[in-house]
Amino acid sequence: MARYDAVFVGSGINALASAALLSREGWSVCVLERDERVGGAIRTVSDFTLPGFTHEVLSSWHPLFQGSATYAELGEELGQRGLEYRNTELPTATAFPDGAAMFLHTALEANVAEFERHATGDGAAWETQFGAFMANADLGFGVLGAELWSAQGLRLGRTALKRLGKQGTLAFLGSTLASCRDWCGATFASERAHGLLAPWVLHTGLGPDQASSGFMTQVIACALQLGGMPVPVGGGIRLVETLTGMVTDAGGVVRTSAPVERIVVSGGRATGVTLTGGEVVGAQRAVVAGVTPTQLYGPLLGNAAPADAKAAAARYRYGRAGMQLHLALDEAPRWRGPDAERLGRTAIVHVSAGLDGVSRAVNEAERGLLPAEATIVVGQPCAVDPSRAPEGKSILWIQLQELPAGRVRGDAAGDLDIGDGTWTEELREAYADRICARLGTSIENLAGATLKRVALSPLDLEALNPNLVGGDIYSGSCALDQNLLWRPFAQAPGHKTAVEGLWHIGASTHPGPGLGAGSGYLVAKALTRRPLPKRLLAKLPGRS
Repeated sequence: MARYDAVFVGSGINALASAALLSREGWSVCVLERDERVGGAIRTVSDFTLPGFTHEVLSSWHPLFQGSATYAELGEELGQRGLEYRNTELPTATAFPDGAAMFLHTALEANVAEFERHATGDGAAWETQFGAFMANADLGFGVLGAELWSAQGLRLGRTALKRLGKQGTLAFLGSTLASCRDWCGATFASERAHGLLAPWVLHTGLGPDQASSGFMTQVIACALQLGGMPVPVGGGIRLVETLTGMVTDAGGVVRTSAPVERIVVSGGRATGVTLTGGEVVGAQRAVVAGVTPTQLYGPLLGNAAPADAKAAAARYRYGRAGMQLHLALDEAPRWRGPDAERLGRTAIVHVSAGLDGVSRAVNEAERGLLPAEATIVVGQPCAVDPSRAPEGKSILWIQLQELPAGRVRGDAAGDLDIGDGTWTEELREAYADRICARLGTSIENLAGATLKRVALSPLDLEALNPNLVGGDIYSGSCALDQNLLWRPFAQAPGHKTAVEGLWHIGASTHPGPGLGAGSGYLVAKALTRRPLPKRLLAKLPGRS
């Protein structure tokens, strides 16, 4: 039986980052992936539509990773191994039905001017809110980057109390609970500004009327100004390849087509895994599982799962479903309206009627309906990395984040035959037709330039990655009772499980979904941290 210091179940961004960090510390690691390719939700495929067109089938954009602690630590070596990022000064915009648009830039001065363009006083409001957020950025970003149930979390709280005082800390905590609607309304006069920012809450798994969505809106907006919307040249596969190379060059093993059937628990400790077919791989120090709570406390642990965690996992809620459309275009998209040229240079354009439009579509989806006018997330990878398509051609990466969880109960527009509510090929293509027809009112050459379209329904997404349960691209509802301190749930928050030597990472754990590699980083640091007595001894005079 092969034995390693750490065995990883799954090869998503958190697993690969954690494995690379441990490898640098001299750990022997083994990453086991059920699929025939490594990378989890990073799935770069050439010829997904047509030869020469490179598509990110699932996740696409890397601002969270490039701004992460993992990248700060590994970025130099990743660059030496060939990872190159490109960025844009126009990370995002919203295109409104009347042809108007509003943009978020990477420069403060440009954003002040843009907000002021839409309402007198909003420019100053943007500058004020950005300055206020950055004054406590270590707290704001820290909430999303710290192991909250640990001494690190306590230190974060102590910093807040020391700097802000009791009342200031309470005010800060209270502000993190505000909804996007309340925060936008209290901060900006222009409905265009609300419409620029509100669609971004969808990227956190929330809706604009949910608790904490205002805080997440601030975090994302400030992060976009600071870091833009970077993508790896050639696709996310370049990040996967360089992280994998760090592991294998250090003597580690990364295996594909190696589905894990059971986590082996002996004497209350995780000691390895059993693969489908019976092969056992031993773990001397840790088993790290990048799966959903449903998988972890269900089939993977079986009878070894703690009863309270098993019961909580059975109640774990999955959120709204997502859908992806991939278009190969014969030419660059031509946007309508006076801001067409800038829209063509923007990484992600939300096509939306604004905050109320997002709210309405979320509400329809949560009632089991296909939204009449969904928020269309239009990614333009070629605006940042032209190598994704042949010269003169282009691609669109379209994401829809407001679809019902489970069976579809109806169509809000009353136009589509949903059958029994199952995502059939016919329903998928009919809904994709609706989206493209509406997008065609914003992109004048969309119909004529489209060479091929590939649509992925919620069922298709889950088939590609079992962590996307029911097509939930965030691996679990991000409502407050399943987020931050409570992710994945109160009975097993954080990453260290009740089973000794077993750790839980991935989108279902804090800090949640995205390509930030946050949970993988936190677990790697926890595993390599010296025990407290040794840390205290090291601080004594004459000791190192």
